[in-house]
Amino acid sequence: MTPTTGMRYRMVPALLVALAVLAGCEGPPRNPDQVETRSLERIRADGRLVVLTRNAPTTWYVGRLGKPTGPEHDLVVAFGEHLGVEVEFRQYKTVGAILSALEAGEGDVAAAGLTDIESRRQRFRFGPSYQQVTQQVVCRRDAHVPESVEDLVGLDLAVIADSSYVARLKALQADGHPDLQWTQRTDATTEQLLREVWRRELDCTVADSTIVDINRRYYPELIAPFNLSRAQSLAWVLPWQRGDTADAIDTWLAQYRESDQLAQWRERYYGFFTVFDYVDTRVYMRRIDGRYPRYRDLFRAAADKYDLPPLLLAAQAYQESHWNPRARSPTGVRGIMMLTLNTARSVGVKNRLDARQSIFGGARYLARMRDRLPDDVREPDRTWLALAAYNVGYGHLADALQLARDQGLNPWHWRDLKEVLPLLADPAYYEDAKYGYARGTEPVRYVQRIREYRHVLAQAEP
Repeated sequence: MTPTTGMRYRMVPALLVALAVLAGCEGPPRNPDQVETRSLERIRADGRLVVLTRNAPTTWYVGRLGKPTGPEHDLVVAFGEHLGVEVEFRQYKTVGAILSALEAGEGDVAAAGLTDIESRRQRFRFGPSYQQVTQQVVCRRDAHVPESVEDLVGLDLAVIADSSYVARLKALQADGHPDLQWTQRTDATTEQLLREVWRRELDCTVADSTIVDINRRYYPELIAPFNLSRAQSLAWVLPWQRGDTADAIDTWLAQYRESDQLAQWRERYYGFFTVFDYVDTRVYMRRIDGRYPRYRDLFRAAADKYDLPPLLLAAQAYQESHWNPRARSPTGVRGIMMLTLNTARSVGVKNRLDARQSIFGGARYLARMRDRLPDDVREPDRTWLALAAYNVGYGHLADALQLARDQGLNPWHWRDLKEVLPLLADPAYYEDAKYGYARGTEPVRYVQRIREYRHVLAQAEP
């Protein structure tokens, strides 16, 4: 794997992974005198933080530009910058392998979406919580759907080994559900088990709510009928004797949260997974195969001309018209980018039903909305604000920006602006607004759906 600037990445040999899996993660902690762990002082002196993780959408993966990204990746890199060290990521296939490797002194920190549970605290030290998740039962909506723990009895239920899911199932088994049975899988990730459920190879599995939210976009027939746990904390795991590193993480995370960067991180990766439309997602997946290839080159060309992300432009077009170049609405908007007559004229579109003209015209108009924003508005907020303006009009966006200021919020953060946009439909607010009433909920939903569509399209693109 090619290193990126300021960071090094190394794949763990398959033999080492296999040995770590066989070692498991049960039993008492190792004698600290028998396992060498690196102090925070040594990490800084070496200029390198070794982080154990896994390849998954909620942890670490290689993005479309060929560079590593992901929720855990971004947090760890920020912590590394705080320490002034490079980050070396080492990938393992399973949670058990990660924890065994950490216990054997193979790394300084494990950052892999790990739940802070008591059985792990007997062997490791946990850093502060950075996210809350809920364990959910996941099945196919068109198969037998359990509604309670009792309904899981007799089903083909599998979960990943050495996981918080196993700990929860054991607790339920001991607390009134003695007939509850499941299979622990050392040969699969949670994402792979979700796919097996989707392919009808399993009845159900268990996954964290964040993992479920993301993967239901790819497997729309999956359903989470009930929660298996209350909210639980995700945190980084350290060798139990490394309190100095844990203290450093605690100090950094407090600053990261106070500076609003943690909230921005959460918004970037999870802020658009709120409403799931099963029917729409199934239709979308079919149209990615059937319609999208006809217009892919046009989206790319228009995006290149106006310096826009091509997948974003394609996702926006789907939100507008479902990639139907002859679409029209009762309000008079028409074409694949659903332009009004006045907007079409302003961007040089003579025929709104011509796909090429509409796509280039829509791209030009979106770029115009983006370029009206102050230069210091940063991405991705700049893009979300531009999309909102495309949908509701720049005048109403300006009213929302002022409303955000009036309420002590940051008008240039989409996370704040999407809270005040719906107020433009409230007389207590719009009567004093320059441009008056607006259906402010619509641009919030508009941006959210485009983000969802782009996320799915990015995974489906060759």
